[in-house]
Amino acid sequence: MRSWLLAFLSASLAACSAGTDDGIVDVAFIAEPGELAAEGVRLSPAGQHVRAAVSTGLVRLDPRGEVVPGVAERWIVTDGGASYIFRINEFDLPGGSRLTAQAVRDALQRRMRQLQGTSLGLDLAKVRDIRAMTGRVIEIRLTSPMPDFLQVLAQPELGIGFGEQSVGLMTQQAQDDGLLLSPLRPELRGLPEQPGWDEVVRAVRVHPASAQAATDGFAEGRFDLVLGGRLATLPLASTGPLSRGNVRLDAAVGLFGLDVRRAAGFLGTIGTREALAMAIDREGLMQPFNIGGWIASTRIVPTILSTPAQSPSERWAALSLEQRRSDARQRVAQWRAGSGQEPQVSLFLPAGPGSDLLFEGLAEDFAAIGVSATRADSLEAADLTLRDRVARYASPRWFLNQFNCTVSRPQCSEDADYLVALALDARDGGEEASYLYEAEAALLGTNLYIPLGAPIRWSLVRADVEAFIENPWNIHPLFPLSRAPI
Repeated sequence: MRSWLLAFLSASLAACSAGTDDGIVDVAFIAEPGELAAEGVRLSPAGQHVRAAVSTGLVRLDPRGEVVPGVAERWIVTDGGASYIFRINEFDLPGGSRLTAQAVRDALQRRMRQLQGTSLGLDLAKVRDIRAMTGRVIEIRLTSPMPDFLQVLAQPELGIGFGEQSVGLMTQQAQDDGLLLSPLRPELRGLPEQPGWDEVVRAVRVHPASAQAATDGFAEGRFDLVLGGRLATLPLASTGPLSRGNVRLDAAVGLFGLDVRRAAGFLGTIGTREALAMAIDREGLMQPFNIGGWIASTRIVPTILSTPAQSPSERWAALSLEQRRSDARQRVAQWRAGSGQEPQVSLFLPAGPGSDLLFEGLAEDFAAIGVSATRADSLEAADLTLRDRVARYASPRWFLNQFNCTVSRPQCSEDADYLVALALDARDGGEEASYLYEAEAALLGTNLYIPLGAPIRWSLVRADVEAFIENPWNIHPLFPLSRAPI
């Protein structure tokens, strides 16, 4: 016991001495180096966090994941939710340009054109017109009410920019090991001067790192915060003595399941694809990870977000797992007899010990109905691949737009896309909800996506990092980290 305690204290002291307090918050993002680049409109999660820091939209998200003022000081919603009127904070930018309603309108229109062909562009399909009403007032009109519109408008990709100049909260400077983000003084953001500003803020340094390097650096005291953790790397989160107790899980909302990449062979029919979905013990898959509160699902849209008058139930709710597997075994046997082949599928999962555990669980579930599974070495060689995305906002529309034929051809349904399009012009919320529910049913009927449940997102957070708050969007803004603790 004494030797174990001495070893633990030695490791802790070594970790503490490894990190030096230079007045900078060091954040490791589990990402490739290129993912920190906040350019274009197809951003990685790391790029989204950087973009949110250096380019502010009309509104933005705070550490709780809630909408707060950005370029707009305040706003009102009129016409039953179809009109949003924003009063912007007009001021001169450091580069000499004037931030006016006209300039903001032009920037938004330009960005929305760039977003065409992306799922976020589809999320903005209800925007009918953007008008500069006066020098400081902008109106955005929608084709019909959209309760989550402000949440969409707060996405980092909709930050206001003019050429190479952005209206941001921080400036960025490239360094050998990442980016140094420095908070802009209030008067450079159109706000009153704040005496003593330099004494209450600090820079934030963002490092791209592998999961192993990030967790090691946290345990050694070199990083104050680790972001970007997923199920694939979750087993690495609590391996060091200083990591235990610092693991934070977001109760994320989104998609976590298997895409059918090739609908051929055993996966060539709707019935055999459904057999795989029926065979999975979803709760059992998560048992090796010891995650409390994880929500399994057999649907694309979580039942809690469905808005028809009667909330839909999970698929096969009346059947036990063994009853589902019995049905699935019969389908597998029929396919084997008709094809003369042994059913097998290959899965591609991201590298990491969590993926190893996930594959073992899926392979065991598939074997229970007579289907063998192998681990594919590449995306191109796989029959099934993992879809792991956090939602932008809590509406069935986000989930359905992820499978639109313009952005996800192998897993899409033209019938579903048609129903989603009809929902855009629905007369009221009830009719819209009905169209979206029918669209989900059309997608589920193809069985080209096998839902597993909610995505897993984890972070490592030091006790003195006060600006970190768990939220369902896995958004942890970098600007609030610059506020020095009192």
